[in-house]
Amino acid sequence: MLFESVIIDFLRLLPGNKLLAEKKQVRELLAQKRRLLTKEEIAKQSALIVDTLEQMPIFQSAKTILIYYPTHNEVDVLSLIKKHKKTKTFLFPVTHRSSMDACPYEGNAKMHRGRYKIPEPTTTPFKGQIDLIIVPGVGFDKDGHRLGRGGGYYDKFIASVNKKTTLIGVGYDFQLIEEVPANRRDKIMDYIVTPTAGVIAIKRD
Repeated sequence: MLFESVIIDFLRLLPGNKLLAEKKQVRELLAQKRRLLTKEEIAKQSALIVDTLEQMPIFQSAKTILIYYPTHNEVDVLSLIKKHKKTKTFLFPVTHRSSMDACPYEGNAKMHRGRYKIPEPTTTPFKGQIDLIIVPGVGFDKDGHRLGRGGGYYDKFIASVNKKTTLIGVGYDFQLIEEVPANRRDKIMDYIVTPTAGVIAIKRD
């Protein structure tokens, strides 16, 4: 047991493993805070974020938007579909073993429970230009770094899309932290939106 403990401590000191350990710790702390939110708090804060998104020029001009189905008390932005489905095409993630597609939303009749029991479209993957991706996350910082759940789905997908695609991370105020443990492979958001901070535009070097 002592030997195993020494090995574990040694692995944690390695650069890659140390980063993973830091991410796990921050992820657990923020997820715990999110679990404590009431339905009323989620609805109120989500509505503020939706209102802010609707006022952003990039949202107003976007024709095709990748959205997400909220789980585990995530910010709920689904009302955007009901309000704007006549003028915009909305896509949802469809996850596979190690990748994800973006598929058009064509009504609840063409949705089913996917790999993680999250509703996903049964439609054909979208291959055109995605103007905007509204990205959920466990945490964000003011440099645009995002902390996800650890699966790497969004990072891989974002790496495959056109550089003209705008990335907006959405989260509650407590999800905006001082620094997200990150490396160069982690994708940076163009904007972060929270209920109180509103729109945070990320400065690029």
